[in-house]
Amino acid sequence: MPGAQATLLQYDAPYPLYAIDWCEPQTHRVGTSFRLALGSFTEDMKNRISIVGLMDERSLWEEELDQLNPNPGSNPNTPGLGSGPRGGGGSNLPPQDFVCLAEAHHGFPPTKIAWQPGSASKLNGQFDMGGGMPRELLASTADGLRIWEYTQNAEAAGNQFGKSTPAPLSGRLQQRVILTGTKGQNNTQMAPLTSFAWNSIDPQRIVTASIDTTCTVWNINAQTAVTQLIAHDREVFDVAWLPGSTDIFTSVGADGSLRAFDLRSLEHSTILYETPVAKPTRPNPGTSPAPRTTSSSLLRIAFNPNDANYMATFHQESSEIQ
Repeated sequence: MPGAQATLLQYDAPYPLYAIDWCEPQTHRVGTSFRLALGSFTEDMKNRISIVGLMDERSLWEEELDQLNPNPGSNPNTPGLGSGPRGGGGSNLPPQDFVCLAEAHHGFPPTKIAWQPGSASKLNGQFDMGGGMPRELLASTADGLRIWEYTQNAEAAGNQFGKSTPAPLSGRLQQRVILTGTKGQNNTQMAPLTSFAWNSIDPQRIVTASIDTTCTVWNINAQTAVTQLIAHDREVFDVAWLPGSTDIFTSVGADGSLRAFDLRSLEHSTILYETPVAKPTRPNPGTSPAPRTTSSSLLRIAFNPNDANYMATFHQESSEIQ
């Protein structure tokens, strides 16, 4: 909006952060518009994942209401941005717009964390892991693929929008399952996972990337691996589903390649991009090309949500985007 002033919201986590994801707004769940999942990064086995929510969403839409109010700010009972349990007023506490709703132990640092796609709420209970009700789930990766369930207590779930402030730790975050191993051999030791992607069309399907050169497609309802394939010559760092598809995904890795896979035809993959090998300054006859270095590694892959023909990736220790 022209002339609009930016609003800065702040939350100071009690640990260094590495993973983060917004919860997709869900009309049937109160307060999901400003809920975040966070993952810590510490060198011990005491890492945490937390769910934080905005203390008072009224602070964001009151500016619009004030435009309709001939005497903005005249109501002393109407809190504005920064009111409530923030710093100031003689307090030495830093400003806090968010409150921690739930947290859980994670052990290894989560390499990625993501909420279930919003489409999961339309499955009428199909996306169910027991209990007879659709779940508000999120996933994380590290030494395995973990599926978590977040629930609010009865009082918090019954609150109407903007009528109360959520209490600290008013929800519960529970691990539903940890998926490890290969197809047909779940709960066995596996190499660390570097990333994953949740399929928005079929939310029970997740693909993970691993340092052991493989990608694994999981069915989280069946709690098993659907297929596992050797995707790259070296570590796989990231994966992404083709928007609108339940069969095609792409991956990038330390071998410097961007590849596409189709679950309907796993005999081969398609190399969409490959980092050029550095040429020697003075090529000598009979010498082999210089090997790809760490800087050749492709770290992330992202699709254009408006046109799936376009993808973006970048190399390690590089400022350029391909």
